[in-house]
Amino acid sequence: MSDLNKKNIIVTGATGGIGSSIVKKLSETGANIIASGTKVHKLEELKKKFYNLKILPFDISQNDKVENFIEQASQELGGNLDCIINNAGVANDNLAIRMTLDEWKKVIDLNLTSTFLMCKYAIKKMLKNKKGKIVNITSVVGHTGNIGQTNYTASKAGLIAMSKSLSLEYAKKNININCISPGFIKTAMTDKIDEKFKEIIVSKIPSARLGEPDDIANAVLFLASNDADYINGETLHVNGGLYMA
Repeated sequence: MSDLNKKNIIVTGATGGIGSSIVKKLSETGANIIASGTKVHKLEELKKKFYNLKILPFDISQNDKVENFIEQASQELGGNLDCIINNAGVANDNLAIRMTLDEWKKVIDLNLTSTFLMCKYAIKKMLKNKKGKIVNITSVVGHTGNIGQTNYTASKAGLIAMSKSLSLEYAKKNININCISPGFIKTAMTDKIDEKFKEIIVSKIPSARLGEPDDIANAVLFLASNDADYINGETLHVNGGLYMA
């Protein structure tokens, strides 16, 4: 997307399989990127690969420091913020009757509350620029539900509803807020799935394969670009047909 050249973009959760693919794709467009995450050594590895990448380690669960993070990242990018990709997230699975309140709160607080705060303070920056793009990464299970993931599915479904409400509030200000809902993607997380169960999952996917991190990154590029200027409050499903809304 040539219009992303020199755009100032923050990517959270930048060191995972999907996050690093997003960083790579954005770098190829010539965007100026702040890559954030908690694994400093992996951020350093990313920095060595891309000339237009700066790193800013941050744990988004530190809610009282989110505003400062957005301010610092914006300053690192020259003072302006064009786009933020909220990719950071966590899972802590358990059956509902065994799930502790701490397990519930940890996932809701990070995946939903912290992402809300990232959006809030990013929007404040974008209002000054009179434009901006926000892409929130949710999940197919936020639409379908999933056994053992009541906390995770609730947080991801909440992201979708939150993004719609934010869109209603700020679309008139030329700020586009959308979601991408990945299906089962080849990452370290899916690598841990038992092979027999993985075969069952693939059998339910019309495309008959797991997705690649680049499939999500390509969708991010689209929603971050000018080509998506008239798309707001939507969820782009990238799941090989596993869920058809």
